[in-house]
Amino acid sequence: MDLNTAQEMYQYCRDNNLGSGFNEKWGLKHFGLIQNNLIDGEKVLLPFIGFYNYSSMTKHSGYFAYAITNKRILMAQKKLFGETCQTVSLDNINDITYKSGFVWGVLTIDTIKEVFNVGLDKKSADKIHKAVISEFQKYKDSNKSGTDVTASARSSAEKIKEFKELLDMGAITQEEYEKKKMELLQKND
Repeated sequence: MDLNTAQEMYQYCRDNNLGSGFNEKWGLKHFGLIQNNLIDGEKVLLPFIGFYNYSSMTKHSGYFAYAITNKRILMAQKKLFGETCQTVSLDNINDITYKSGFVWGVLTIDTIKEVFNVGLDKKSADKIHKAVISEFQKYKDSNKSGTDVTASARSSAEKIKEFKELLDMGAITQEEYEKKKMELLQKND
């Protein structure tokens, strides 16, 4: 399934009930911004439509097109005069939560820098939430082993640096430093 064009993303949303609220003309404009901001090797996994910066029915920044890719989340809105396109790396997402209301649901994306509330119509909110969580979990699972190795290597490097500082202060001998350094380097092999 290829979803890297505005038409494909919009049609996928329509066919799978992944948001509502704007017509094809505006949908194609919003998804067109996402299409234009994709980078090499990036593949759209899940497009959807919702209110951006949602706090209530009267307090939001309007409808945006959203796309989860294999690398990040893109949020885009084409205005009569100007446009907005924001991205968040999937590595920078802390948590994704969902709260259901009487008419609307709110998908909250908590990132390192900020929190995004996406207002979703009740008809598609639960489906979008489950799909977003599924794609995010697949991403986390596919990167888990690489992240563990990287964290372990970084931890060893930090410890080696600490032992080097102890050596420089005269708190340990050169032999003790070399022994600890070898232990830490062998631990990562």
